[in-house]
Amino acid sequence: MRRKARQATKAENRPRFWGRHAVAAALANPERGIVRIWATREAAADYEIDGSIPVIFADVADLGRMVPRDAPHQGIVAEVERLEDLLLADLLDGAEDRRPLLVLDQVTDPHNVGAILRSAAAFGALGVVTQDRHAPAESGALAKAASGALETVRWVRVVNLARALDDMAEAGFWRIGLTGEAEMNLADALGPPRIALVLGAEGEGMRQNTQAHCDALARLPISGIESLNVSNAAAVALYAASVAA
Repeated sequence: MRRKARQATKAENRPRFWGRHAVAAALANPERGIVRIWATREAAADYEIDGSIPVIFADVADLGRMVPRDAPHQGIVAEVERLEDLLLADLLDGAEDRRPLLVLDQVTDPHNVGAILRSAAAFGALGVVTQDRHAPAESGALAKAASGALETVRWVRVVNLARALDDMAEAGFWRIGLTGEAEMNLADALGPPRIALVLGAEGEGMRQNTQAHCDALARLPISGIESLNVSNAAAVALYAASVAA
């Protein structure tokens, strides 16, 4: 896909993406502005890069100094503009859409959020909703963990998560909060066709106020271990929801 590079207003806020999947997905996304690319000549030859995007050739050592230590840049780094914010109303619009929605309550680790975006893409989730103040910004680490899904999964950041959950209820979503302390299994909690799966942060889990805005609380169908990493829990929950659909 070809399109022109865009100008950013605040250069200091531009993230840098690295790695083949993250950069290739960014190049393929018409909504993503690409400011410039650094790459080895060998790596650059594998991409279709619009001529308006500056490409600076560099060796592997130089690229290694542009990313976090030991980050697998795979010969290419891109400076990009952040995607424009999406509105929750746009995500909820469409009464016939039966895809599950993921809601993250203060999940702040970029690797976890990236992995959750990847699972959301794999299982065809409607989108991911996070609270703006308690969620990671777009970053190279998040984009790498998402393996391209940052460009394809709709991610909505809201100011007030409780209010957002109320809006989901009005749109016909059955809100299921996932917690290991729940008596009900997720399979038993699934019912109405429009499902919002709510996951809390590792350690603290869902806040009480978030639980209060759920229609049901459920636990994952796992045994033998106390809990799962939140990104793994999201993948299991999405699979369970897809099987029950």
